Parts: sequence; C-alpha cells; structure tokens
Amino acid sequence: MVNRKVLAACSAALLTLGLAACSSDSGSAAGGDDKKVSVTLIIKTQGTSFFKKMADGATKASQDLGVNLTVAAGKVDGDEDTQIQAIENAISRGDQGILITPNGPGVFDAIAKARDAGVKVIALDTVPDPASLVDTTYATDNFEAGRLVGEWTAKKLDGKDATIALLDLFGDKVLTVDYDRDQGFLTGMGIDVADPKVNGDEAKTGNYTGGKGGKYTIVGNLPTEGTEDGGRTSTETLLSKNPNINVIYGINEPASYGGYQALKAAGKTDGLITVSIDGACDGVNYVKDGILQATAQQYPLKMAEQGVKAIHDLVANGVEPKSDEGKDFVSTGVSLVTEEPMDGVTSIDTAEGLKDCF
Repeated sequence: MVNRKVLAACSAALLTLGLAACSSDSGSAAGGDDKKVSVTLIIKTQGTSFFKKMADGATKASQDLGVNLTVAAGKVDGDEDTQIQAIENAISRGDQGILITPNGPGVFDAIAKARDAGVKVIALDTVPDPASLVDTTYATDNFEAGRLVGEWTAKKLDGKDATIALLDLFGDKVLTVDYDRDQGFLTGMGIDVADPKVNGDEAKTGNYTGGKGGKYTIVGNLPTEGTEDGGRTSTETLLSKNPNINVIYGINEPASYGGYQALKAAGKTDGLITVSIDGACDGVNYVKDGILQATAQQYPLKMAEQGVKAIHDLVANGVEPKSDEGKDFVSTGVSLVTEEPMDGVTSIDTAEGLKDCF
C-alpha cells in the first residue's frame, strides 16, 4: 500500500530540490491493472503556488492509480535547458510517460525525441505550437480566459476612453499561453487583432466595441516574465510614453500587481482598471481588496490530475486521449472572479474564488 504521507512529503522535497525522483511503491494500478506506469512531471518552475498545486495534483493522482511519479522543474520560468535535461533523464530511466508544462520552443526537439523513443507525452497548461507535438494538452482555455477579462473590462469602462498597458510574458520567445491571453483580452474588448498568434501587431488606436463601446489607445506591449518586478518596470516604461493609462492587462497576477504599484507610485490609481489571469490566492485577495478588479481563475490541480490519469490510461490500457471538439486541447475550466459582476459576463465572487485558489 502507498504511504500517502511519505509520498506527499517527498513531493514537497522534490519542489525544493528541482530535479529529483520520487515514486509510489504500489504494486498495481487501480481497477486490477497489473501494468506499472512510470511518469515524469516536468513543471516550468518550482517557485510559484500554481506549479506547486500542479505537483500536488499529480502526486495525489499517482497515489490513487499506483503510478511511479518523478517530479522535475526548471530553475525559473523560461528555463528550457533544465527541462531538456529532465526529458533526457526520463528517456534514460525508461519512463513510459511525460507530463510537461513547456518553458518554450527550445524543448520541442527533446519532446519529439521522447516520442520517437516510444514515450507518451502530454502537455499541461501550455499548448505547444504545433499542438500535434504531444499526444494532447490539458490546459486552461487561455484565449477564453483573456476574452472574459476583456469583455468584463469593456463593460466596466461604460463607454469611457481606454488607454491600455498590455503586460505580456516574454519578448524573446513565443508561447501559446502568452499570445492566447493577450489576443483573447483584446477580442473581449472588441478590438480587432491582426495575426492572432502575434502580440502587438494590432492597430494602436481605434474604437473598441465591447460594452457601450468607445475609443482606445494601446500604449504598448512589454514583457514581464510573469513577475511583479517585471510588471512594475514595464508599466513605468509605458507610463513614460503615455501618463494617461487607465487599463492594465497582465499575463498573470504578479505582473498586474507590479503594474498597479507603478500607477500607485505615480498617483494615478483613480479610475484605474487592472485585470489579470491566474486565480492564485494572492490574486483573488487582490480582487477582494480592490487592487485588481477582476481575474480569470484556472485550475492547475485539475490539469495534473486529469493528465496523470490520461497518461496512465494511454500506457496501461491503450486509451487515446481526445481533445475537446473544435480544439487542440482538453479544457480544464476557467472562471472570472470579481466583486463587480457585469451583465452578460458569467463570474464568481472572491469567496467562491478562494475555495479553489492556489
């Protein structure tokens, strides 16, 4: 029988050490299946509650299914080299499956190598481009998450002019999670995008058609690496170009919070709308406290649990995972969290959001 307390402690240790191994000693999988399945979970970084929650979900699902689980992590978000090494380690160890949140396109060749070696690969959180690089992906519908916060923002503006700072993830690499959220936000606002896979190529001025509609100005798109310091620095730069910013979109809550801090230091928070995507406990509390006005909550625990089960079913039983109809991934859900519900935009309040935060 699996010792759950030992496994949970081991999982916590893995996140502290980065690359390490921990496995269940269960002799058979649930349902009487005698095939042993060994899986490596490779997360982007060990430094955020999102990925810690993902590791928790994978550990729990592995316990329940009798899966041997190894956890690895990049040193920071965007660290491709450590993820490549983790993939190579999984191949050498003879793992049958890999779950990975790709840190960038630099890991794609290693993923292809793993699949060529017969390893089943499922992505979590970030759909690779092309999506066919992996067997499937379990992720937030990031475009929908962006669309929800954009639609809410347009209604909140109530016809006022929007002067927008777009705080994206990276400037030196392209990830679906980055452009899907950004382009989803603009679409929700009712701003025409040019290439939906490119940030920053839309018209910088024009009219938004969401809500009551109005004029918009995009001050710029700058990378933040998803950090508070990055959000603050990028917003300071954008403020130097246009001091009238009244809408901040952030790739995640640390970036948005950094943007808010820059506006606060400049004495420009009156009427400011700051929105984001993630749904971490800190982020939901930012909404509760009025620092952010809305955030789109995603569910990393569910991603990992479903991903582990899919790998197990694929390896042990030959059950191929199926993406959602019309999509190249399996959506694990998204909810808009706000204390200011808008007509026509489905949302939950912060009390509900805190129940599933991470």
